Amino acid sequence: MSEAVAAKRQRPWQRVLANLTDHKVMAMLLLGFSSGLPIYLVGNTLGFWMRKEGIDLSTIGFLSWVGLAYTLKFLWAPIVDRTDVPGFARLGRRRGWMLLSQIVVAAGLVGMALVQPKGGHIQFLGIAWEHIVVFGVMAVIVAFASATQDIVIDAWRIESAKDSEQLGLLTSSSALGYRSALLVTDALILLVASRVGWQISYELMAVLMMVGVAAVLVADEPARQTAAGQGQSAALWTPRGLFDAVVGPFVAFIKEHRSGAILILVAISAYRMADFIMGPMANPFYVDLGLDEDVVGAVRGSVGLVATFVGIALAGLIAVRWGVLVTLVVGAVLGPCSNLAFAWLAYVGPDTTHFAVAMAIDNVASGFAGTALIAYMSSLTSIGYTATQYALLSSFYAMPGKALKGLSGWAVQSLAQGRTLLEGYALFFIGTALIAIPVVLLCLGLIWQQRRQTAKA
Repeated sequence: MSEAVAAKRQRPWQRVLANLTDHKVMAMLLLGFSSGLPIYLVGNTLGFWMRKEGIDLSTIGFLSWVGLAYTLKFLWAPIVDRTDVPGFARLGRRRGWMLLSQIVVAAGLVGMALVQPKGGHIQFLGIAWEHIVVFGVMAVIVAFASATQDIVIDAWRIESAKDSEQLGLLTSSSALGYRSALLVTDALILLVASRVGWQISYELMAVLMMVGVAAVLVADEPARQTAAGQGQSAALWTPRGLFDAVVGPFVAFIKEHRSGAILILVAISAYRMADFIMGPMANPFYVDLGLDEDVVGAVRGSVGLVATFVGIALAGLIAVRWGVLVTLVVGAVLGPCSNLAFAWLAYVGPDTTHFAVAMAIDNVASGFAGTALIAYMSSLTSIGYTATQYALLSSFYAMPGKALKGLSGWAVQSLAQGRTLLEGYALFFIGTALIAIPVVLLCLGLIWQQRRQTAKA
């Protein structure tokens, strides 16, 4: 009896247990952690550190644009998809790029820790540079390397799965590792920083990138990537190879989804916009509200952690019962509307119980919506163009929000004119919540499009 026939005769729970024993699941968990570790360190958590140092909201908002590296990663994804890393080729294409990017992320975090976000100047190569500018350059390096790591990890996850069931399990494992890293960089780091300072905290985060290095060493190069690479005979730097690497993924995506491709891209691009826009102001809001690192870290590390896992689990259950598109619609409502909890918090004040309630609502919604979107985007890629296509999709989902979030600090300060600063925050959060309306309509359009295609088949 063949392995495929034997697998089909197994009961569902037996197949799940069999997949759980696959070392790819543990590798994916660690890689998910490595992927999630840098993002808040150059994003929301960075805003907390900068606000504590007295940096104004507009500067914090503008510096959040370093996150555009995650949005523009599709520009260099073809290189990652089609070339090996010199000096790392023996690891394989995917593992080589992972290791290189992890080393650069760790080095950049150490650089941020040493420079720090403060006023004054720093001497380098005989030139006096503003501290905040050099600090921003370090953050850009981390964001660029982190975005490159995400390209490869997403491709490894999709290409390593032997079937749709294992892809779902690897996606859940990735989400668990990713969310665990966000817990560390969104909550635990605040508790550490309140005791040993932000510089040592960021240096410790650089050390934690070794989790990703360990995962690379135990992971296997995906067989499907190797087979696809062998079928792509044209070298990247030849006209044919360059065309296939850069244009091929877009052509394949359009051919696969035809007229529905535009709706898919628009829906993905708007899906998490509300979270991206309000993101840079969340931690400065806590500082201006009067919450210290210990309170924020403790609540995020307890209530926030449980709520996140509840959100992920709910998304998985609804996806199994009613499908990914229905899950997308639910997440489209929960995601933006959770911002109303922050507006409510601005009005009721810095009570710990109120803060815990707001965190519970936000983390359930974020865990749910994030898992739903990852599962949907993973189902849209084609083997052979996995890294580039997934980078394209994840760039589209982040592009509008990350382009606009740099103006978030300016928006809060403008709304606060003639009002208190907390009232300005509240109006800003309410405005971002209204993004739910077009997002829900777009997701309903995806359901209608799928039913129409099913009827034609």
